[in-house]
Amino acid sequence: MALTEDLSVFLADFGVICTSGAVTGLGLLDMPSELVADGVVLSTDYKLICLASEFGNLKYADTITVAGATYTVRETLLIDDGKFCEVMLLKP
Repeated sequence: MALTEDLSVFLADFGVICTSGAVTGLGLLDMPSELVADGVVLSTDYKLICLASEFGNLKYADTITVAGATYTVRETLLIDDGKFCEVMLLKP
């Protein structure tokens, strides 16, 4: 017997609306800050966790709108079993 799972429940409470091309879905935007250059510069790294079935095919330089802000894709990485992905982003 095959198990079916509804992965959208993982994003339902805290997910924000994401759109790339004709695809719209939910994702979790993470914006951790990091001190670089011997503590002189504060850098923010943007990462979107979302369903791979919706945004797993994004490539370098593609654009995506997350919660109304436009970002450029750096890379897309599958997580664990490949159902979710991390999309590393740049904010222009």
